[in-house]
Amino acid sequence: MQLSRLRALLFDMDGVLYRGRAPLPGAAALLAFLDGAGIPYALVTNNSTRTPRQYTRLLARMGMRVPAARIVTSATSTAAYLRGVLPPGARVLVVGEAALRRALVDAGFVPTWERPAAVVVGLDRRIAYRTLALATQALLDGARFVLTNPDLLLPTESGVIPGAGSLAAALQAATGRRPTVIGKPNPRLLREALARLGVAPTATAIVGDQVATDVAAGRAAGLYTILVRTGVRAGGRLARGVRPHLVVRDLRELRHRLVAAGLRPRAAHAPRVPRRRV
Repeated sequence: MQLSRLRALLFDMDGVLYRGRAPLPGAAALLAFLDGAGIPYALVTNNSTRTPRQYTRLLARMGMRVPAARIVTSATSTAAYLRGVLPPGARVLVVGEAALRRALVDAGFVPTWERPAAVVVGLDRRIAYRTLALATQALLDGARFVLTNPDLLLPTESGVIPGAGSLAAALQAATGRRPTVIGKPNPRLLREALARLGVAPTATAIVGDQVATDVAAGRAAGLYTILVRTGVRAGGRLARGVRPHLVVRDLRELRHRLVAAGLRPRAAHAPRVPRRRV
């Protein structure tokens, strides 16, 4: 597919639009360009530590105005998945932060430490050994094992930190259980975003910074895939067997390529001036 045929874009967030609390070069300008060109977009993030409204406020502080309805997180998708496999009011053990817990409570589940029907793992930057111990026992007792996203690393303004996938790896090693993965590379988040925008995958691109998650999910969902080199592990990303359709240095380069492909902001219609009668 050529860039000139794009009708919508999906963006990963961490490592693409920003790192930590610092916006990345060209992010705000590109979203403003898309708004001006009338090209819809949505944000799809594997990070489960913020609600869509919290992401909206974070982005606004960095000069990017995105409504909460355009933000799909692994926490909200995990809650939606569990609604399909567990009865209302089911008990869940949450390895994660407040946003994941809030998504599960809003979906009707009850957080607990005792006899949970499922162990739900997301990023937890204050993880305690007791939490891992209780989650291990619950998994050995037969609870479902659900992982919001498999990212081993999370980019921040000061470097990378262990991600949710690293926590799940410890539980998998302890129990021999493999989790059901909700976030990318599973295409679930992308398909939810496409449904919200009302666009077809064949006319949509996913912009991400990781081959193993963003590009793989895009390929699985039938999207055009764009790798931006502003996230983690900048070197050696293309040696994973899954290749993006396009690689760009940053979002400034992507905007230049879109302009070169013929995409332009829509010109405002000039007001009609009534003719004078002579």
